[in-house]
Amino acid sequence: MTINFDTALGIHPKALAVREKRNEILASNLANADTPHFKSRDLDFKAILKQSTSNVSVERTHVGHIAPPQEMFGANLMYRNPNQASLDGNTVEPHVEQAKYAENALQYQASLQFINSKFSGLMTALKGQ
Repeated sequence: MTINFDTALGIHPKALAVREKRNEILASNLANADTPHFKSRDLDFKAILKQSTSNVSVERTHVGHIAPPQEMFGANLMYRNPNQASLDGNTVEPHVEQAKYAENALQYQASLQFINSKFSGLMTALKGQ
């Protein structure tokens, strides 16, 4: 009997990858808080995870057809609407970005703990305890 990590670990590795990418995007937003005309961006975690678990795929059936758009994890990066726009056109609100970053970091840690518990369960099963 072989162990299939995709079924054993479930959605957690995909969730971890999306959380990691979202941390990079939020960190980029914070780093550019003082850059004129920089637009704050974010990922829609639920939409990405929902699309990554569905079995629907877009394929070209002919060379002349237009290729599907290359998106990040199946969803486009979205622009965040600021609560109060800056005079220089920057839409980054540091307090909002910091809160989103902290929330995402906690969720990233939770995904790591879920994966760790899955591996612990597999190890227990393999040892026969």
